[in-house]
Amino acid sequence: MKERVADTWSNFKARYGAPRITEELNALKIPCSRNYVAELLRIQGLKARNGKRFTYGGHPLTMNNVSDKLLWRDFAAQRPNQKWTTDITYIWIEKQWMYLATVMDLYSRTIVGWALDKHMTEELVINAAKMAFDRRGDSPGLIIHSDRGVQYRSHKYIDFIKRHGAKPSMSRKGNCWDNAPMESFFSRLKVELIYAEKFETVQQIKSAVFEYIEVFYNRLRRHSALGYVSPAQFEKNAALAA
Repeated sequence: MKERVADTWSNFKARYGAPRITEELNALKIPCSRNYVAELLRIQGLKARNGKRFTYGGHPLTMNNVSDKLLWRDFAAQRPNQKWTTDITYIWIEKQWMYLATVMDLYSRTIVGWALDKHMTEELVINAAKMAFDRRGDSPGLIIHSDRGVQYRSHKYIDFIKRHGAKPSMSRKGNCWDNAPMESFFSRLKVELIYAEKFETVQQIKSAVFEYIEVFYNRLRRHSALGYVSPAQFEKNAALAA
């Protein structure tokens, strides 16, 4: 069991602690409890990458072209493509910042679209949304929630999502909790990927972000809000049950 726990911890690049390792082993028909796995990790000096929950430092924004807050912290969705949320985060590599925009489907917490660039422009958020629409298609009445960043208030972005039948929604001024699922995703991405590596080139960070989102997070990472299955497995289970 010590070897199995250590192998699972290693296979998931120290991103899993006792709860998710337990779920992984149980899925392989290896019975064990969280406390037992936690003790085996402790004995071997193995710890999951962890960090503080996201924090927020407010800053003033010009409030032109602000959309209504349609989501109202109701992060539950009854079907795919009913509610999406989107945001931008900063990633430091050698001597420069990179900016990652992502779009999450709140139904399964799947990252359905993302874009990475050296510049935090309206094109960045439009490219992330474009990937999402290309993958999921248009869904009339879809709500896309964001903060009040200037990129999301641009006429070009708002016109783009409206052409796809979506309705923009925005957080209240300076209230990060109105977009908590996306903030939580960025927090885990930073802890499980960004802070654990040293990236020196743009290509390195692009490859790493692709692996984290497309290979690990969407398809493998057990999500506590989904009963410890991955977003892809959650949607598969829901489709089979329908």
